[in-house]
Amino acid sequence: MARIRVVTDSACDLSAEVAAERGVTIVPLSIRFGAEEFVDGRDLTTEEFWSRCKASDVLPETAAPSPGAFQEVFLAAADDGYDGVFCIDLSGALSATYQSAVAAAKAVAERIEVRVVDSRSVTMGLGLMVLDAAELASAGADLDALESRATELVSHCTVYGLVDNLEHLTKGGRIGGARALLGSMLSIKPVVVLVDGVVEEESKQRTRARSFQYLADKMRNSPPLSRVAVAHGAATDIDTFLALIDDVPSEHPLIVGQLGSVIGTHTGPGTIGLCLITSS
Repeated sequence: MARIRVVTDSACDLSAEVAAERGVTIVPLSIRFGAEEFVDGRDLTTEEFWSRCKASDVLPETAAPSPGAFQEVFLAAADDGYDGVFCIDLSGALSATYQSAVAAAKAVAERIEVRVVDSRSVTMGLGLMVLDAAELASAGADLDALESRATELVSHCTVYGLVDNLEHLTKGGRIGGARALLGSMLSIKPVVVLVDGVVEEESKQRTRARSFQYLADKMRNSPPLSRVAVAHGAATDIDTFLALIDDVPSEHPLIVGQLGSVIGTHTGPGTIGLCLITSS
């Protein structure tokens, strides 16, 4: 039976406790507020990030991990006697994180085999894929099986985002095809969707309540669901949204968590992300 270590990055929004429980190693990105830089999850907790985000006049920025940060983790797996490493990262269209992991995999090739997959996703869309990989790895799946499964899940994963406004997406340069929303950004509560790893316009809703209902209907009308997660950026009305979807069935239990610093940097407070993986 193969022993494979599963690795991802901190954009997955899995808690440290869940990652440790599932045997997943998380390589952190960095968060900058002006001249101050923090290692995500080590120097700055999610709660501290949102508190600082609401109080700061400076919008935060993110920086991808260096290849060396991934290389250190990959070599640690070799030292621990693992047969290989399976690494799945946030969308390469949004960050250089995937490219750093690929460079690191090449650098350690003589010590340990590493497969790196671009999830084309973010937040708990990535997190749900990581959980799937961790379950397969714990059951003895080899690198070929893990890579095949993750590649399949890319096309079955959808991430919707209800953002309170587009300021963070615009200034962070991650607006993608949702740029058409800018002209009316003050009068709408936009819903965006990740399409092939980039942010696109999904819907223009006049109120936040209508956006909630729109997302709930998208989930309810979806093909059969395997995994579902909701990640929110200190949204005070998250319970209202959860009440709209609590009767929608899925193969695995709904996961609810905080939207982390990496994605929160580009979406801002009040964001609610709905992450779906349909059954394959």
